[in-house]
Amino acid sequence: MLLQTLTWQERAGWSAPWPAGMDSPTTLAVMFGSNASIACRAAIDDVRGRLPQSVLVGCSTAGEIHDGQVQDESLSVAIAYFAGVTLRRVVLPIAHGGDSRDLGRTLGETLAGPALRAVFVLSDGLNVNGSRLTAGLNETLPDDVVVTGGLAGDGERFSATWVLGDQGLVDRCVTAVGLYGERLRVGHGCHAGWSSFGPERSITRSEGNVLYELDGRPALALYKGYLGDRAAGLPATALLFPLAIRRHGEEGQPLVRTILGVDEAAQSLTFAGDVPQGHRARLMRTNTESLIQSAGLAGARAAQEFPDAGSPLSIAVSCVGRRLVLGERTEEEIESVLDALPRKAGQVGFYSYGELSPRQRGGVCDLHNQTMTVTLLDEA
Repeated sequence: MLLQTLTWQERAGWSAPWPAGMDSPTTLAVMFGSNASIACRAAIDDVRGRLPQSVLVGCSTAGEIHDGQVQDESLSVAIAYFAGVTLRRVVLPIAHGGDSRDLGRTLGETLAGPALRAVFVLSDGLNVNGSRLTAGLNETLPDDVVVTGGLAGDGERFSATWVLGDQGLVDRCVTAVGLYGERLRVGHGCHAGWSSFGPERSITRSEGNVLYELDGRPALALYKGYLGDRAAGLPATALLFPLAIRRHGEEGQPLVRTILGVDEAAQSLTFAGDVPQGHRARLMRTNTESLIQSAGLAGARAAQEFPDAGSPLSIAVSCVGRRLVLGERTEEEIESVLDALPRKAGQVGFYSYGELSPRQRGGVCDLHNQTMTVTLLDEA
């Protein structure tokens, strides 16, 4: 596999000369860009013009990752030319009131094939139920197909996101690329670095990704009580205090859920994924050292599939909430990932509204919040 990573900024332009001879139907171009910058959209059109035969995927972000850097109002691009791996992309609209599980099923059914090894998914970050999307994918794809990806971001605005579609940038859309062939090498890692605190409560009333009651009490009022003065900044301040959920009696690492919106009239909280009734829930918190360390653990888990090193493409997807906690130390978590990867790895990625990855090696895909997830792609 030939790999080139670049970054674009309005004042500086492209960070390196544009590579020649890489455009082909077996070339994957992954790009992550600002939602606010009009100039960034022009740079995306430039990429599309330079790679007319290639398979292009991308989305908006809450921060763009390029190698060990985190930037805003930029475009991060990775171009991977495969010799023995084939690619197929699907783009689907998200219908108003549609079922995200059905979207996942359609993606899986469309991409399924005997040589399918991995699927990378990017979705609108505000109009999809990520846990149902992954459930649909898991229902239609074999267990040995690695599914990873993320939900598009919009900084701290939570207003609108875009995904790269057939004709350019579109909202209310999900896209996925399937990678086929025995020569594909794929690794994945996922780690959170958050710890639970406070009493564990029962989810006594919920519908899908909307939480109404904990222990029979209005969820929003209870949550505001924990936030105190920070409650005035909802939903953005909720990124600092996500929810850990687990089935009653379940052991092991919980799933983490971040709030996307609040409804004062219904006293409810809306999450990026399901919060099933009957599950148990606790608040979570973290610190900068835990987040930086966990990012390195995610990278190390992904690199387990690459004991002989190589020069893989690393796609890092981290949660916007982690960036808020890390502040000026954000780049340290990206550097922590790189330190755990093969020395010649090239990295792009983004800060997201949700991360898609198996929790463990050989597991099925889940929706996560507040995690660092790493996907490694290379060719034998």
